Amino acid sequence: MLIKVKVFPSSKEEKIVKKAEDSFEVKVKERAERGLANMAVIRILASYFKIPVSQVRLLKGAKSKNKIFEIKLK
Repeated sequence: MLIKVKVFPSSKEEKIVKKAEDSFEVKVKERAERGLANMAVIRILASYFKIPVSQVRLLKGAKSKNKIFEIKLK
C-alpha cells in the first residue's frame, strides 16, 4: 500500500493525522537533517499501522516535506 505523507519536522509534539484513505500529516520533534526526521516518521508510521519498522519504506521525497511511503501489510 502506498501512502502520501506531509511531514512537519521540529514540532513540539509527535502526532499523526489521517487526512484521507492514503494521505497523512505527521509531526515529529526531530529536525530535518541527516535523515533524522525521516527515521522518526518511519517509526511513527510503523507504530500507527502496528507493523515492524522494516515494513515501512520511504519511496519518494527524502529531502521534501511531501513524501511517499510503502507500507507492507500482511
